[in-house]
Amino acid sequence: MISVHDGGAAAALGDLSRFREAFYGCLTVRADGLFELTDAALCTGGPVTSLVELSLEPEHRRRRR
Repeated sequence: MISVHDGGAAAALGDLSRFREAFYGCLTVRADGLFELTDAALCTGGPVTSLVELSLEPEHRRRRR
């Protein structure tokens, strides 16, 4: 929970949000999938050994067709 008086945490979240938007803007082909794989790689609890493992992480949202 962010307090109204806690400007540092709010500024950090703003910085993170701008970074994520800029990073997403750099991705051209398959941006959604690559962005979600990046989220999964950053949030996983251990070493990443394959992209298949990353696709099973909760942060990687898969679309069902």
